[in-house]
Amino acid sequence: MNDVLARPLPPPRVRTRVVVLAASLDTLVVILFAASGRSTHSSALDVAGIAATAWPFLLGLVVGWAVLRAWRTPMRVVPVGLGIWGATWAIGMGLRAVTGAGTAPAFMLVALGVLLAGLVGWRVLARCAPSMRSTYPGLSQH
Repeated sequence: MNDVLARPLPPPRVRTRVVVLAASLDTLVVILFAASGRSTHSSALDVAGIAATAWPFLLGLVVGWAVLRAWRTPMRVVPVGLGIWGATWAIGMGLRAVTGAGTAPAFMLVALGVLLAGLVGWRVLARCAPSMRSTYPGLSQH
């Protein structure tokens, strides 16, 4: 009997809809980043073009989610949001370099800032918005 009381409780499970929402918002951030970049440089805004620009960063996003096991606490700013941002940027830039796509220093800095604002920013806003916390109870998890 004492053994049962001595063991810590397992962490609460994150609701599936919160995980889906977080993954969807992260994916949307990367796709909008790619589309914005293509638009800024007068490139075609077709699905194939956006996919060609986004895929290295999307792969980085997936790796970040997997390494951090982000589905456990997808709304956390630290370490999840910052870790996903770092993985998305670093892997995306690495893949662009390996494949011969552009990695100009100015682009690297812009990507760093835009992905930070998007991938971490929405988490900060969600944690601050009381109406979001009541609609999606999983947001209140630390």
